[in-house]
Amino acid sequence: MYDVLIIGAGGAALSAALSSKKEGVKVAVLCESYPTRAQTSMAQGGINASLGNAGKDSVSSHIEDTLKSSGEIGSKEMISKMCKDAPNRVKWLESIGMPYSRTDEGKIAQRKLGGASSDRACYAQDFTGLKILHTLYDQCLKEDIEFLNEKFLLEFVVQDNLIKGAICLDIRTTEVEFIKSKSVIVASGGFSALYYNFTTNTNQSTGDGIAAALRVGAKLSNMEFVQFHPTGLKKSGILISESARGAGGYLVNEKGERFTDELGPRDRVSRAIFSELESGGVYLDIRHLGEEFIDEHMPQERKLAITYEGIDPVYELIPISPVAHYSMGGIYVDENLMSLVKGLFAAGECSESGVHGANRLGGNSLLEILSFGRLAGENSAKFSKSYDYKDTDTKQQDSVKKFIQEIYEYENRENFYESREFLGELFYKKAGIIKEKKALKEALLEVEKMQENYTSMGLGDRSRVYNTNLIEFIKFKNTLTLGKALLVSAIKREESRGAHFRSDFPSIDENFNHRSFYDEV
Repeated sequence: MYDVLIIGAGGAALSAALSSKKEGVKVAVLCESYPTRAQTSMAQGGINASLGNAGKDSVSSHIEDTLKSSGEIGSKEMISKMCKDAPNRVKWLESIGMPYSRTDEGKIAQRKLGGASSDRACYAQDFTGLKILHTLYDQCLKEDIEFLNEKFLLEFVVQDNLIKGAICLDIRTTEVEFIKSKSVIVASGGFSALYYNFTTNTNQSTGDGIAAALRVGAKLSNMEFVQFHPTGLKKSGILISESARGAGGYLVNEKGERFTDELGPRDRVSRAIFSELESGGVYLDIRHLGEEFIDEHMPQERKLAITYEGIDPVYELIPISPVAHYSMGGIYVDENLMSLVKGLFAAGECSESGVHGANRLGGNSLLEILSFGRLAGENSAKFSKSYDYKDTDTKQQDSVKKFIQEIYEYENRENFYESREFLGELFYKKAGIIKEKKALKEALLEVEKMQENYTSMGLGDRSRVYNTNLIEFIKFKNTLTLGKALLVSAIKREESRGAHFRSDFPSIDENFNHRSFYDEV
């Protein structure tokens, strides 16, 4: 049994693990894959902190920029808490070995990202998230934190609204296991893989922790707010960092004309590109920055463009298109990052803590996973010390084992992989950058139809060892659950705010100056 069980292996999970361990409790990190493969590794641009190394900046400006980006529905209390903690998190990372890029004076280098009033994002070339992840993982290994690799979360065990642990599937053996814990931190990432083939996220970003929390009594909030990144590579959706525009890159149309403020909030830039695409291609132009600058500050961007688009951005325009990037909605948590289920905490993209509201400010996601990952770790450790664990009955475990066995018996009349591709395109077209009621309701009917037909989309592979078909099948069910939550929430919010743009309600409505909630199971 553990005092703190952490679901996920990205920056929020590892930050939480380190702070929990510091409290002297027994900690384990449950990973679907392995820590260095987490989505955090894909974050490129930087981590926000008002250090003032590249000009004047202040914590109050950081707070103001974040509130503005949130569409005024972010929590000022939580935003202030995060922004005030930012300089400490950046310096703490430095103290444990984070290899930041440096100024000529040896200070941590900072650059401007969209929506920021100052050069605030601390970075490590264009590998910021990857280097943060490796730095944190090194520390976890140093602290002998236990990792439960290749374990897939199935359900949380809850009795009398108190967390008792988690039920997982051992991917190697297909055995169902119950892992007891006095507290649990969900740090399993977002759900942008819902937009399959139209997202910067990996196929694993299906919101499994969010769906599992919903099933045991947690509420979800702000599920209608999904941020589209303006610059995904046209063919693959792979992210080209905002840092390319922060460094002076241009967005141009087929005629070579600039048509928008490249460093405006992501929702506005994405909509501008989306509209421009109706009459032709859109491109990112960084040629004028020069080969030496690109190779020093954006080596990954150049390699990605060459590998996946077959063009060299030193000499050619980069074809781009907006793609789903970040889900602002997730598990509703209080100021201590605890959900409505006692002892079930959440941090990072899977949580809705009030810091992003309707639209995340570039550079704040890496900050959130560090700042609130730490806070969740501390609070869950303290919670675990506050009571004596009592065993629960086996009903829930037996139910999950029965569910897995039933999956092996489902008929395979339909191919759910085809349905997954259909779903991704459906959401991109009908619940994407621009939404309207008729299209949203059409998408909802399709999702409900897939939920009804789920048992006819059974496994093609019925093996019991490393059955990825089984894992992906269960993840598809979670995707449908969260897809419905998004659509219902988007239909109810009859206004346009931040990343949620309704063509039939194109203005902000003060009647919606609040979070939305969803609790249907």
